[in-house]
Amino acid sequence: MAMNTSNQIHSESSILILIDLQGRLMPAIDHGEDVLNQCIRTAKIAQLLEIPIIGTEQSPSSLGSNIESIKSFCSTTISKEHFNACADGLTTAIPRNRQQCILMGCETHVCLMQTALKLIDEGFDVSVVVDGVGSRRALDKKIALDRLQTAGVRLVTGEMLGFEWLMSAKNPVFKEVLVLLK
Repeated sequence: MAMNTSNQIHSESSILILIDLQGRLMPAIDHGEDVLNQCIRTAKIAQLLEIPIIGTEQSPSSLGSNIESIKSFCSTTISKEHFNACADGLTTAIPRNRQQCILMGCETHVCLMQTALKLIDEGFDVSVVVDGVGSRRALDKKIALDRLQTAGVRLVTGEMLGFEWLMSAKNPVFKEVLVLLK
């Protein structure tokens, strides 16, 4: 799959992928509550802009399901055993008209990183929301973000992404999104 990579992120070509925000995992994540809150805020913005949202759950039989506040946003949740979600069907779950994959979740240096690298290999345009990802150790998160950026992943913040998706203050949901961003 060859694609045209744009320097801009467009809401109409984006899909939000929320990786492994599971109840048994989140308490162990460095700044886990901040990560979760950013994921929820971004999911609310995606919903307002009609951007599809897919969730993944790593070994849910041992780690449990995604936190309910995350699960409720996802049109699809992929249960997986591989760290790279593509190996368990993520790429086939992504609608054909959505080439810009926006990734958030845990752990930055394991499932999120391996999924992002495979999505790049498959020809997708990949962005990671840096304030919406976490690892148990801060160093693992930092090194994973460095590696992802070197591999061609676009690093963004939640606020940067929200305004980029909006494109204009004339967007019909601008005021609702602005409340979430501020």
